[in-house]
Amino acid sequence: MTKVSKGALWFAIGVVAVVTIVLYQHFGLGRLLTLESLKASRDALALAYQNQPWLTLGLFFVGYVAAAALSIPGALVLTLAAGALFGLWVGLLVVSFASSLGALLAFLSARYLLRDAIQARFGKSLAPINEGVRKDGVVYLLTLRLVPVFPFWLINLLMGLTPMKASRFYATSQIGMLAGTAVYVNAGTQLAAIQSPSDIFSPALLGSFVLLGIFPLLAKAGVRWYQERKVYARWPKPRQFDRNLIVIGGGAGGLVSAYIASAVKASVTLVEGHKMGGDCLNFGCVPSKALIRSAKMAKHLHKAADLGFTGTHGTVDFAAVMRRVHRVIADIAPHDSVERYTSLGVDVVQGHARITGPWSVEITRNDGSKQTLTTRNIVIAAGASPFVPPIPGIEQTGYLTSDTVWGLTELPRRLVVLGGGPIGSELAQSFARLGAMTTQVEMTERILVREDPEVSELVSASLRADGVDVLTGHQAVRAEVVDGEKRLIVRCGDVETAIVFDALLCAVGRSARVSGYGLEELGIPLTPRKTIETNGYLQTLYPNIYAVGDVAGPFQFTHTAAHQAWYAAVNALFGRVKKFSVDYSVIPWATFTDPEVARVGLSETEAIEQGVPHEVTRYGIDDLDRAIADGTAHGFVKVLTVPGKDKILGVTIVGEHAGDLLAEYVLAMKHGLGLNKILGTIHTYPTLAEANKYAAGEWKRAHAPQTLLRWAQRFHAWERS
Repeated sequence: MTKVSKGALWFAIGVVAVVTIVLYQHFGLGRLLTLESLKASRDALALAYQNQPWLTLGLFFVGYVAAAALSIPGALVLTLAAGALFGLWVGLLVVSFASSLGALLAFLSARYLLRDAIQARFGKSLAPINEGVRKDGVVYLLTLRLVPVFPFWLINLLMGLTPMKASRFYATSQIGMLAGTAVYVNAGTQLAAIQSPSDIFSPALLGSFVLLGIFPLLAKAGVRWYQERKVYARWPKPRQFDRNLIVIGGGAGGLVSAYIASAVKASVTLVEGHKMGGDCLNFGCVPSKALIRSAKMAKHLHKAADLGFTGTHGTVDFAAVMRRVHRVIADIAPHDSVERYTSLGVDVVQGHARITGPWSVEITRNDGSKQTLTTRNIVIAAGASPFVPPIPGIEQTGYLTSDTVWGLTELPRRLVVLGGGPIGSELAQSFARLGAMTTQVEMTERILVREDPEVSELVSASLRADGVDVLTGHQAVRAEVVDGEKRLIVRCGDVETAIVFDALLCAVGRSARVSGYGLEELGIPLTPRKTIETNGYLQTLYPNIYAVGDVAGPFQFTHTAAHQAWYAAVNALFGRVKKFSVDYSVIPWATFTDPEVARVGLSETEAIEQGVPHEVTRYGIDDLDRAIADGTAHGFVKVLTVPGKDKILGVTIVGEHAGDLLAEYVLAMKHGLGLNKILGTIHTYPTLAEANKYAAGEWKRAHAPQTLLRWAQRFHAWERS
């Protein structure tokens, strides 16, 4: 549809709207669409229908279509009028088609006038809704039609903004509104028979209103029953179960799920095929932070003269560094051990789990024995594994990943790190500080692309200062061995460059583990990002099977896996009483480079892309007393707020201990506290946490009441006179 035709349509709708408002207000159309008016004019309308039935039906049909299309209040009265004038079956026929046609017109108006603009501006935020409508739009719409929690006119307009086909919308509306229409039309037939107040309490009328009250509940239960029956159709349900819950995976998500189940005295089995503690303990958070600590000490030794030390020497013993890394893992491991969780009442099995049905799991233990358990619920917490890009020749040259790098005992002399995300940036900086000649290759134009450009620039500068050769805008083309020398060929534009290396570390991300344990056989679908598709309650296609952590997304953080695990475990064990939708409103994360990068909520870039109105307040940590004393006076605190208000939309902190400093803002956002509350909180002096107070002070200074201050100035001048 062209802009001209859209303009013409807007004009036509405007004319109709003006005419409708005039009729509704000036000529008393609104007074006609009331129950009292209907009762008063019932006899005259009935006589008109008796004398000219087709004309009356036609006019009523057109009027109902117009009322539905323009969302005029009074649709209920018109529906009751149909029952009162035409009887149940004729009234049902007329209203059913008129209401569906009017809804379609409203749907099409929203589609052609608003959808393109709305999708262009909020497309990223609406992407999950669009995908859900494409897949299950009929079910969503049918549920909304059967369970009228939201006004039908609002549903008509909102669905017009989605990808749903108009024909599908009309057919679903025709079917979905039929039952509710029948109830209202039937109520209208009873209202037509009222002669005195005592008639209100007739059994038929009371039955109509009772049905009106319980119908939404029955409809919702019916839709849910039908969906579950369809999903479970080919799976016989056991008469009794061995377990209340089986958890697959012993990482953060699995451990928390099992812990909660045992705490509420449920029978729970936790199956882990490799190492308890999962990726975080053994290959991710714990070893990387131990390595970062050693690398930071190496940096401090190089800067000792700045702190007044002379003659300070330090030689990196890389083997000793890696022994410490594994010692740290061993020291933390008891927190996640088989022994601990067994003592808590969890049945911990070391082996491989395979889901053989919605209520059964086959377990192959590490000793080769097999066992099949039935269970009411299953939580999948299988985690993720490093993604290795399909670079030609990479298998011949060999490579490391964030899982295997911890097996090194000698420091690579020349290291290439593929990936400019958090993992790649942390490891590149650490190995460079420990003495490796490190090159970081990132195909996009900057590292840490999820953060604001100024964050990327600051961290890039720090990495380069530590000796990392940061190559952004470079794509790995192939790996090769020439005369016994390993080389990675990268391309920037039309120019290819060879990078010689002794070790190649792939750190370009992690892929959810979604194969090998029965998802395919059960037909559990995946998202476009190759994670398990779940709803807001973390349920998969089968409502009793849940997914949490990296395998479910949308975040690959240990703390979000634990967060999801609470919801999954509670919903699984008590969902028939009460279910909770997982809350992603305040999710923090941090990248532990030096300087650290920590964020919660929107970044400035995201706010601009999503069209979110915002103000930016910035405080430079180079002005902070404690940072100056510590020699860490670099970085900033950046806060996004609602224009004119202190409500926090997002915070980015770059600097020493940024991850720790962020906690105050996470608490504030979670509980609806604004910058005024942070400013009014006493912060210990001298600490890095004062940066949060000073950032709030910057906001307050920018929003000082200027008019009041001018009056205060006059008052003080008067007092001096």
